[in-house]
Amino acid sequence: MKSFSTNWSVPVTDRRLFLIGLGLLAALPAVRGQGRGMSPMPAVLPAPTLRLKDVDDKMVDLAQYKGRVVLINFWATWCPPCRKEFPSLGRVRKLFKPSEFEVLAVNVGEDPDSVFSFTGLTDFPVMFDRDSRAMAAWSVRGLPTTFLVDRQGRLAYRATGGREFDDPEIVDLIKALR
Repeated sequence: MKSFSTNWSVPVTDRRLFLIGLGLLAALPAVRGQGRGMSPMPAVLPAPTLRLKDVDDKMVDLAQYKGRVVLINFWATWCPPCRKEFPSLGRVRKLFKPSEFEVLAVNVGEDPDSVFSFTGLTDFPVMFDRDSRAMAAWSVRGLPTTFLVDRQGRLAYRATGGREFDDPEIVDLIKALR
C-alpha cells in the first residue's frame, strides 16, 4: 500500500481518503453560504508551472496563455462545493473575449471518463492532475481552490471554497487585471 503524506507530517495511507477530507474541509464555507470574492495574494510571485494533459490527452500549458488573465480552478467531482460552482466557470468564461481571459479547470485525482460524464463538453480546458503534483506545487490545501493569474503570469488572487465566478465582485477583479 502506498503512503501519501502532507506538509503536516501526518501520514495518510489512503490518498483518496485524504482528498475526500480536503473536500470536506473546503465544504465548511459552503455550509455557511458560498463565498463571494477572492483574496489578494500576499506577494507578487510568478505562477508555478502548470502543464497537464486534457481529456483528449493533449498537453495544456499555462505558459501558452501569457498575455491573458487566467482563472485556474482545482476541483473534483466528489466535492460538493466544486460541483456547485462548476457551471459558473463556463458563465464567467463567456463574459470575456478569448484573447483576454481563459479558465483552466484542474481535476485532482480522477480519471477522464469519470470527469467527462460530469463535465460533458466545456468551452474551457479541463486538465488532469492524477498524481496531485500540481496541487502540491500550487499549495492547494482544500478543494475547490481557485487562482487568478494576471497577464504577466503572476499570482494575483486566491479563493478556497465554493464561489460563483460570475459574481460581479469577481468579474470586477478579472476586468481590473485585463
